[in-house]
Amino acid sequence: MIDIHSHIVPGVDDGSDSLDESIDMMLAAYGSGVTVMTATPHCYPGLYENYADGLVAERYKALKREIARLDVPVKLVRGMECMADERLPEQIRSGLVWTLNGTSYLLMEFQFGEDPDFCAYMIGLLMEAGIHPVIAHPERYFFIQRNPEIAFDWCTGGCALQLNKGSVLGRFGQGPKRTAESLLRHGLAACLASDAHGAVHRTADMADARLYIERLFGEKYAKLLTAENPKRILQGRPLLGYRPIPYREEDMAVERT
Repeated sequence: MIDIHSHIVPGVDDGSDSLDESIDMMLAAYGSGVTVMTATPHCYPGLYENYADGLVAERYKALKREIARLDVPVKLVRGMECMADERLPEQIRSGLVWTLNGTSYLLMEFQFGEDPDFCAYMIGLLMEAGIHPVIAHPERYFFIQRNPEIAFDWCTGGCALQLNKGSVLGRFGQGPKRTAESLLRHGLAACLASDAHGAVHRTADMADARLYIERLFGEKYAKLLTAENPKRILQGRPLLGYRPIPYREEDMAVERT
């Protein structure tokens, strides 16, 4: 498996606190079948000012050195989870923000209660700049839970939707779980990721989530979400498996129950 979303760089956000914890997270990922992890520290203006010219680059390099020293059998690549902000296109052009493994794909998040019109505006800005948005955990946004048709529009408009393992396993409550399953049923998910934050809670172990997808949707879909599309994202290649199913009025009634 390949994980494109983890907060494994130590001491830069609300993720790992130390190199030791980061290594423990990587070993947990490896034990569950993950061979590549993407370090995606928060880039959140006013909260986590993580830019490529600051501390985050030093901490990322230190983690890479520790992985090599300990011969940890997981490859680490870099990215960021960027909060939607109008400055993003310029920050990408100036090299302050890391895309996913240096590709045109960027992991982006929104405020949980964001205005959907602002989301559409930001997606448009990034696409005009040649960026392919990967929307982090759409199932956790309140406006997607109320109206998953927005996610359908994002998907058919060229965005990739990344679901969290914790959501499909019900660890964020029934709203995210129900919405994640809805997006999966409608063929809107591009990939599944850990969004790991630590070695004890919100871990990098992906085994249970993959098995859950296999049981509900089959092995082929699970492989697409946890291996094939994440690999394509990190290679900057087009994604596979998209056959989005539009929401009908009767679907919406079911999704809201």
